[in-house]
Amino acid sequence: MAEKIIVVASTNEGKIREFREMLEPDGYTVKCLKDLPDYEEPEENGTTFAENAVIKAESVTKKYNIEAISDDSGLEIDAFDRQPGVHSARWLGHDTPYEIKNRTILEKMEGITDRTCRYVCAIAVTGPDHEPVVFEDTAECTIAYEPAGTNGFGYDPIMYYPPAGKTMAEMTKDEKNEISHRGKAVRRLEQWLKERNA
Repeated sequence: MAEKIIVVASTNEGKIREFREMLEPDGYTVKCLKDLPDYEEPEENGTTFAENAVIKAESVTKKYNIEAISDDSGLEIDAFDRQPGVHSARWLGHDTPYEIKNRTILEKMEGITDRTCRYVCAIAVTGPDHEPVVFEDTAECTIAYEPAGTNGFGYDPIMYYPPAGKTMAEMTKDEKNEISHRGKAVRRLEQWLKERNA
């Protein structure tokens, strides 16, 4: 049986790890941008998560003539008019540690009672022989009052998930993959791949 390879158009180690955890049990070999020669990341100038996901995946498909998946995800805070949104990774500067980003959010949230927020994930699949397909999902949370937990990455320590009574960073890998925006979107992707390969 031919090896099933999927290229994740990302250099984010945390994101790539989550894709590997979810797709490798299905028999996929997950590669990333660091595995490709001479790859240059495209400008993510889309106005939605879905548009940015397609831009990243298509840049791989067009250059290497292979199937690629890309996820664009981020944090929407209702009290901030759904910001930082598509700018989540670049918010306060791409190289600014998330510890500082999280602390800044908590400071800006002082005195605000509406702490509802969500993680949004859009996963695009592009290939030489098909139009882009996008799977999108969310994880509804609230902004915690203090960071908690050492698992996960990014904004996870301040993303409190009420049904579990803990932040995303306090969850085990399996707990997080079960309810996370990326976990739910990946399951839609997996279903599509199974139906296509059936």
